[in-house]
Amino acid sequence: MGTTQFPQATAALERTIRYVKDFPELGVIFQDLTPALADAEAFREIIKALAQAARDCGAELIGGLDARGFLLGSAVAYELGLGVVAIRKKGKLPPPVIREEYSLEYGTACLEIPAEGMDLAGRKIVLIDDVLATGGTLVAAGSLLRRSGAEVVGHAVVLEVPGLGGREKLGTSPLVVVHP
Repeated sequence: MGTTQFPQATAALERTIRYVKDFPELGVIFQDLTPALADAEAFREIIKALAQAARDCGAELIGGLDARGFLLGSAVAYELGLGVVAIRKKGKLPPPVIREEYSLEYGTACLEIPAEGMDLAGRKIVLIDDVLATGGTLVAAGSLLRRSGAEVVGHAVVLEVPGLGGREKLGTSPLVVVHP
């Protein structure tokens, strides 16, 4: 599927993104989506674009990654009349959990989902997150869901940080970037 153009969402993001130099470390320019999420028009356009991406991928369920992916994924799931799987950071869920450790651009982390109470076998899931950087978080979430029997049918993010190789790590699953 590749990168898709969403002109209204792109314009809203260009109007609202805040750029922060040297955060979280020297040489990094952090793209803060907080102002976009607080702006009703921008938020609406972002959700419409992500929902279109999930619909095009054939989503039956949305996977929202902790933490901004929760906000975005929940709104997309609501828009499409689907459920949402909250993919949590380590230690936020009671046991038993299924866990996946991974590397990210600034260290290591771990994601978890409940091992009981959700039947994900055979479900087609689109993963939603705010930013694709190195791809570690999305790859770990996909692995976690596949271990639960689900099928990851696509990925949709608001922004992509170029040059970090995240896109290549996602393999053949479709990737939609709202604001290229």
